[in-house]
Amino acid sequence: DCEGDPENCISENLFRTMADLVVSEGYAALGYEYINVDDCWLEKSRGPRGELVADRRRFPSGMKALADYVHAKGLKFGIYEDYGNYTCAGYPGILGFSQNDAAQFASWDVDYVKLDGCYSLPIDMDHGYPEFGRNLNATGRPMVYSCSWPVYQIYAGMNPNYSSIIQHCNLWRNYDDIQDSWASLESIIDYYGNNQDAIIPNAGPGHWNDPDMLIIGNFGLSYEQSKTQMALWAIMAAPLMMSVDLRTIRPEFKAILQNKKIIAVDQDPLGIQGRRIYKHKGIEIWSRPITPIYQTFYSYAIAFVNRRTDGTPSDVAVTLRELGLISPTGYRVEDLYEEVDYGILSPQTKIKVKVNPSGVVILRADVQPERFSKRPYNPIFYRYPN
Repeated sequence: DCEGDPENCISENLFRTMADLVVSEGYAALGYEYINVDDCWLEKSRGPRGELVADRRRFPSGMKALADYVHAKGLKFGIYEDYGNYTCAGYPGILGFSQNDAAQFASWDVDYVKLDGCYSLPIDMDHGYPEFGRNLNATGRPMVYSCSWPVYQIYAGMNPNYSSIIQHCNLWRNYDDIQDSWASLESIIDYYGNNQDAIIPNAGPGHWNDPDMLIIGNFGLSYEQSKTQMALWAIMAAPLMMSVDLRTIRPEFKAILQNKKIIAVDQDPLGIQGRRIYKHKGIEIWSRPITPIYQTFYSYAIAFVNRRTDGTPSDVAVTLRELGLISPTGYRVEDLYEEVDYGILSPQTKIKVKVNPSGVVILRADVQPERFSKRPYNPIFYRYPN
């Protein structure tokens, strides 16, 4: 409602303000580089030559001007469209205009395109999504291509052709839109854990599973739950897309989004998606192989998640070996939220973590390049802080 609430409505002013804050508040320096416009930026009908037209009230300067503003900040600009006749909110889709729309996005210097799947036939997506990807590439401008292709086919009872999806898309949605609630977040965590054997092999550098936005800093998640989302998105090698008002975000939520060490796990160059390795009575352990590698041994990020709601922290005790960390050279272990370095531990070391309800403890275990026996190390038993 740009008349009743001009400061908060979808408009070029809102996106310019967020671009300013991404830079001034330190997000850009940590790797947050895209400013992405979602649905509702269009006029309800195309122009006289069939071209897409930005909403004249919300974006009076046009999308090229907004892209220029974002680029002047050293950031990249993303936009939204839909493979069907209409976008999900009822604005013009690309069906019948694929080549022209791709060229128009390139002329606006767009860097990222999300293509949704409302008002289209899932059976047509095996042709339509690759076609639009080829049209984007044909412009000569590099654009990240975010697809909703598999999720609509899954809803329709189809088995998505992931070899084709991987070839044509940089990221894709597998599951429901996230809502601003812990219940929604839990359902996504469960989906990715329960279906991980089918999902994980499709991920890698340049082609990612997308479990949807970070809702940290909004209204639906507690502080502990927000830490859980950030940690598990890093374990799942998920794209990190904030969805929050950067003008009003509270410092403790900003600190979660700006946790350099968890961002580094998320952006690990191996690009291997992690998996749930333990689930029992509300306690889950998730593990992701990361760099550095020594001989045949990976380093790991390990997340301990407490899904219980009984009002008291839960102790979880496990040896590194039981977690699959078996290098005889040992591992340097660090708590990425508490920023506590626990030194170099052997595979036989038992660690004990205390995990708050609906919360997480995320550790990084870097494999060591020298024999463990030659390195000084601390006593065998560790207790992590609350």
